Amino acid sequence: MQKNSAAVEALLSQHRDQVLAEWRSELTAGGAGRGLSTDLEGTATLLDAMATGLRAGGGLDDFDAKAWEPSREFLAGLSRSRAAQGSTAADTSRFVLALKKPLFTGLQRLLGSDATALVNAVWEASTLIDNMAQFTVSAYQRTREDIIARQQQELLELSTPVIKLWDGVLAAPMIGTLDSGRTQIVMEELLQRIVDTGSSIAIIDITGVPTVDTLVAQHLLKTVTAIRLMGAECIISGIRPQIAQTIVHLGIDLQGVITKATLADALAVALKRTGFIVSRTS
Repeated sequence: MQKNSAAVEALLSQHRDQVLAEWRSELTAGGAGRGLSTDLEGTATLLDAMATGLRAGGGLDDFDAKAWEPSREFLAGLSRSRAAQGSTAADTSRFVLALKKPLFTGLQRLLGSDATALVNAVWEASTLIDNMAQFTVSAYQRTREDIIARQQQELLELSTPVIKLWDGVLAAPMIGTLDSGRTQIVMEELLQRIVDTGSSIAIIDITGVPTVDTLVAQHLLKTVTAIRLMGAECIISGIRPQIAQTIVHLGIDLQGVITKATLADALAVALKRTGFIVSRTS
């Protein structure tokens, strides 16, 4: 095993420029997708990191060893960059897999007279490259999951704005499906804005909510309860005929909660309760 590592280390040390040139040629010929120019620049960095790992005693069959940490850090950074650019996992792993042919060709030049040693070295070198490629795919997937989670959070925040309609009156227009995640965000935003603005009335408008079931009603009632605990009053607007029928059929109790058909009706009630009078000029 150490003999095979020594053979690969000798190849990367003595014939580095040739391996590098052949690797870059493979990447160019294979069309590595987006970020090709960045990949070509990174080949030298990774090749040197691999040589460092081998000199530090890194085994070809153990890419998790501490000796390979510089290589892992480089590949993790590459994967994050490619994921942010919109490249695929295949493009990312192809960068590493393109090194196989130059390595195998180089090992053949070094060990061509010893068939057994050549087969063993090629097998372990192949195992190392496969592990590196798998590492890039895993790092890519983690990055994509983080990006998707962040985008989902940003969309939730954008789709649940809390706006000030009037002095002492806030409104939270809901659009789309209302689940526990969105309810929590709306609740936190509303409660914080009630504190920041000193508002006494909050309007939750569900005109854009396609359906209301028992779970959605429970989320709404929890939000209403939290708002009341803050000393404010809550009005639910956007109660369409279909939603009213559904609420009745489900036996959902909205007693004590002010409900209105439109946001305009809810605002009129809110203004009246806060002591404002709006009149039309003659």
